[in-house]
Formats: sequence, structure tokens, C-alpha cells
Amino acid sequence: MKYRQWNLRPAHPAARAAMEAVGVPPLPAAVLCARGLDTVEKARDFLASDEGLLNDPLLLRDMEAAVARIRAAIDGGEHIAVYGDYDVDGITSTCLLTDYLRSLGAAVTPYIPDRMEEGYGLGAAAVESLHAQGVKLIITVDCGITAVEEADLAAFLGVDLIITDHHECKSSLPAAVAVVDPHRPDCPYPFKCLAGVGVALKLALAIAGPAAQSALLRKYADLAAVGTVADVMSVVGENRTIVRMGLSALAHTERPGLKALLREAGLDEKPLTSVSIGYTLAPRINASGRMGCASLAAELLLTADSVRGAELAQELCALNRERQAIELGIFEECVDLADALPPEERPALVLSSEGWHQGVVGIVASRLTEKYSCPAFMICLQDGHGKGSCRSFGGFNLFAALEACSDLLEGFGGHELAAGFTILEKQIPAFRARMCALVREATGGAEMVSALELDAEIDDPGLLTQEGVCSLDLLEPYGTGNQRPTFLLSGCTVAALSEVGGGRHLKLKVTARGRSFDAIFFSATAAEAGVAVGDRVDVAFYPQINEYRGWRSVQLQVADLRSSLTRAQAERALYEKFRRGEELTPREAAALTPSREEFAGLWRYLKGRSAAGRVEETALRLSRNVARTYGLRETFMRTMVCLEVFGERGLVQVERTTDLLRIDVKQVDGKVDLEQSSIMMRLRKLIE
Repeated sequence: MKYRQWNLRPAHPAARAAMEAVGVPPLPAAVLCARGLDTVEKARDFLASDEGLLNDPLLLRDMEAAVARIRAAIDGGEHIAVYGDYDVDGITSTCLLTDYLRSLGAAVTPYIPDRMEEGYGLGAAAVESLHAQGVKLIITVDCGITAVEEADLAAFLGVDLIITDHHECKSSLPAAVAVVDPHRPDCPYPFKCLAGVGVALKLALAIAGPAAQSALLRKYADLAAVGTVADVMSVVGENRTIVRMGLSALAHTERPGLKALLREAGLDEKPLTSVSIGYTLAPRINASGRMGCASLAAELLLTADSVRGAELAQELCALNRERQAIELGIFEECVDLADALPPEERPALVLSSEGWHQGVVGIVASRLTEKYSCPAFMICLQDGHGKGSCRSFGGFNLFAALEACSDLLEGFGGHELAAGFTILEKQIPAFRARMCALVREATGGAEMVSALELDAEIDDPGLLTQEGVCSLDLLEPYGTGNQRPTFLLSGCTVAALSEVGGGRHLKLKVTARGRSFDAIFFSATAAEAGVAVGDRVDVAFYPQINEYRGWRSVQLQVADLRSSLTRAQAERALYEKFRRGEELTPREAAALTPSREEFAGLWRYLKGRSAAGRVEETALRLSRNVARTYGLRETFMRTMVCLEVFGERGLVQVERTTDLLRIDVKQVDGKVDLEQSSIMMRLRKLIE
């Protein structure tokens, strides 16, 4: 098993049936209900993504001041710099605002700092350099919210500063003409989850005014969607609208460089999804910043030359392959370091080394959190100073934790789930000890475990048709806050398997209740997955349509595999679910419902044994003895349901101990209608 724990969300059969009754297909209906969107109204509100749902950009604090200063700069012919970040969010933000301001006739210089030489955020040297070039106004995008000293420097030099950002704020804000950030404590903007590019888009919309906003939104939705997905922002509310519009715009983008990159990445002839942005397109744009040449990606997104766009697309793909090779080497080194740590230093992984590539340690940190199920902090050392990148696990708030360690740090910034910091090498041991203590405090000392959230169990494999799988497109776009649906198919038999992709991936064929499916388990071997042909397994998977040489078929993209419960274990688990009063699917209700023969067999058995006094047997022995005595199939769960119905109708009294049932048979006059039992009526209703 890849995950220590599988969490299957409760099923809501009645709500799901109501959804299906108004035309929602079964698979998306099951997912929506499992996620608490269990009424048509809730589902409609969540799925809504039309343009009219976007909030007025002027609701952002300081937006009016920012717009006024930018309009004055354009009217006065002032030299403007758009200062971004070197990740995808920062690059798309920079290009969006640069392109729009240029379309208004402004003289704009896009500036993205070098990751290796300058690091993150607004830098003093860059401010001085831009001032020397005649820049009168600097607009930050996706950075700047913590640049208090740099803002003071800009003011001293006579350069006005507008900050647009989406990162968490510290106690004091920079002294700028305007500070636009939805996370400002005094900002009334109702949606707090905009990406940096989302805030930049809002600035452009505010400058344009209401009449031009719709056209502007369509023009820049592609860049906004790429930045929003790449920065792992919640794909709910406004972001859902932005990403959905952007996916549509990407399919026919007019940007030569972006079109060339889609072609080079093999995405030009496939339906674009948030998953293809996150796993295929974004890493290629990100590679330029990670490898110290973010200007390449910015040039690609801004160029009007298709030939140059194709050249840049090839360069970015080559950089991405180089990045992957470097990342793998560092990850393997970190695994050795992590495995050597004593237990008291394992609640949070704090690893440091000289020679690590600063551009890829964030990705390595993400991989370490998955492998070790804890927050990971990677620190690149040079001359006694360290630059760190960290990633969260289990909802641990990184920004708050870094604040609690601020006395040990030179600086920090970021989000709850991803952040960066600088630290002196001599402070790392104290930082490690305190961070481990903070994680222990947050978890109450309990071990963090990897958990897989499952939306629904597939009771009827017949739902996994091409039409059924395609119906899940209703839920797109996926991302944080709206994860790709994960389903469970229990009791499958492994009919065939082979290792593909140079032995890196596992290809399987599984059968379930008379149906056969192809499956692919990426980054897993048969030995790692612990499976062989003939094994019975439960499969956690994302359903997808696989296209190969013009042939389309349903494929299960495996998230994890585990050995199936034995029949006896499965029956006991289902019965316990019934006893806890949890919602049952129609298939589960049918499996629990006893037949007339099973009722009669148990009754005759109890009557015969009670002549000698109280019946005392274990539950398992009781079901086995009844089955053998009367030639019935042994079913622990239905025997126990029979017993509960008898108890409810006053036919028996049952005393339970840990291992034993003590059953007294009662004398009753006349016949007792077992179908009038509330238990039977509940089961029959669920079946219907």
C-alpha cells in the first residue's frame, strides 16, 4: 500500500438518487453527495462558473489608488516596471500585466529576478537598477507584501511603488502608493484565494473599467488559468470561473509561444484539463525559473513571433528534462539523509547541504512529504547562509510555524502549504528542534500518516463506461478544494500485469463482477505494490479515457492497491457499518437482507437448542451451525440481521459479551410478521 490509511467518505444514497432524478449522472452525483454537496442547490452553487460570479475588483483595498497612479503614469509617459516572481504564477502575472499596459501605450519593462543570484521578492539592488534605468513606477506582482525596507528605499529614490500580491501579510505593510492583497486584514474582498496572477488580472480589469472587462477577461483567461493551477490555489469560487474560462481559451490561444509549448508538450491535440496544466504545461514554464533563466518563459509568453516561440518552447522542454535529472539526484541523496535521522528529528524533515540546486529543492521537498508523511524543509547552504524551501503535510500551517521561528530566521514568506525562508547555518539545529516540537504540538504527539481520500465505492462496475467516465467532466476543473474524484473498486482479481516504461510503471488487467478493466499504476512496480496474478485486491483509482492508435477505452489510473478483505472480513465490516447506523448503498442493503429460508433456519435452530435452556454461542459459530444444519449458505452478516429482527419483534432476547451471544427464546402468541420490523423496512426501502 502506498497510503497507510484509506478514508472512504460516507455514501448518501437518498441524496444521490435525488440528484440523479434531476439529470445529474451517477458518478458525479456520487462525488458531489460524498463531498457534502448533497442538494441540487448546493451542487448548482458549487458548479457555477459563469463570468457574472466574479467580484468587483474595486472591492480590493487600495485598488482605486493603484488604478489612479497607473493611469497617471500612462498619461504622463512614465517608464513603468512590472516586477514579478520566477515561478509560474509570477511569470504569468508579469506577462499579463506587461502585455495589457503595453496595449494601453505604456512604456513597460518586465523584471523577473534571478532565482540563484537575487532570490525571491523585491530586491534592493533591483530597485536601484530600475531607478537607474529611469523607472518612475514599480508594480509588483505575486510578491512584495513583506518588502518593507525595499519600499522605503524606493521612496528615498523617488520611485513610486504599487504592490500586488496574494501571500500572507506580516504585522506591518510596506509604505507604498497602494498595497493590493486580499490577505490584508483590512481588505473587504470576499474571495481570499486568488493567485498572484488573479490579483494582477483584477488590477487590469479595474484599469479597464466595467465596459471593457468582459473582453479583457477572455483575452487573459489563459494566462490566469495557468498561473492559478500551477500555484495550487483552491479551484473554487472565482478561481473556478477563471480556470474554466482559461481552459477554453487555451485550446485556441493566440499567443505564438504558448501555442508552440502546447505542441511541444504533446497537448495540442488533447482536451486540456487542469491536470494537464499542472503536470505537463506548468513544469515546463517553471523549469526556466528553477534553472535560473525565468526570462525565457516570460519571452515565450510575450513574443509575437511564432518562429521564436517554437525555439523557446524547445528550450523550455530541454530545461525541464535537465531539471528532472537534477531533482532525481537530490531526492535520492535526501532519502539517505532522512533515513539516517534519529526518531526525535523525524516529525519534520529539516535537511541541509551545500551544492543543492536552489531551483529544484521545493519539488524535492514535496516528494519527501509524500514519502515520509511529514512537513519537509530543504536548505541550500553557501558560505554559512542557507536558503530554504518547505512544503506542508497534513494541513500543518507553514507560515504560522515560520512566524514562531522568526527569531531564528533572516526572513521568510509564503503560504500555509508552501513557503520559503533564509537562515544562518549555525541556527539550523535550533530551527530543526523547534520545528519538530511545533509539529508534535500540532498533532498532539500522534504520528502523521499518509491518507487517501476516497469519494465513493463503485458497487456496479457497469457504471464505468466511456459515457459514465466522461460525465465526470461536469466537475472540472480540478485542483485544491475540488480534487480529481477517487473511487474504490473492491474485490478485484488481478488477471494480468506487466512492468512498462523501462520498469518504472505497472500495467494491470483487473476483473470485477464479470467486467474487465485495464489499469495503470505510475511509479510503482509489482514488488512495491505487492501484487501478483491471481491476487484479490481493492483498487483506488481515477477513471479516465485512454486513447491509443485511435482506440478509446476506459482505464483505471491507480492511486493505490491493497489486499481485499476475505469474505468473512468483508461481511463483518458491512454488518458493523449497519450497526453503526451509517448510510448503506442499495447493493449493501441487499447483501444484508435475509431470505425467508434464512429466517426460518435460524428460528428452528434456536427453538431446538433452547429446549435445553439458554443458547450460548459465538456469532461466527452460530452462523456456521445454522448453515450446516439446514443446508444454507453461511453468511455471518445476514444471520446477525435475522437475530436483530427477532429481538426487535420480541421473539428473542440477546445479551452480548466480547466473544459470546447469550440468547433467550421468548414465548409469543400467534404469528409475528417479520417484514414489519423497522430493520426490514429500512433495508427494503434502501433496495428500492
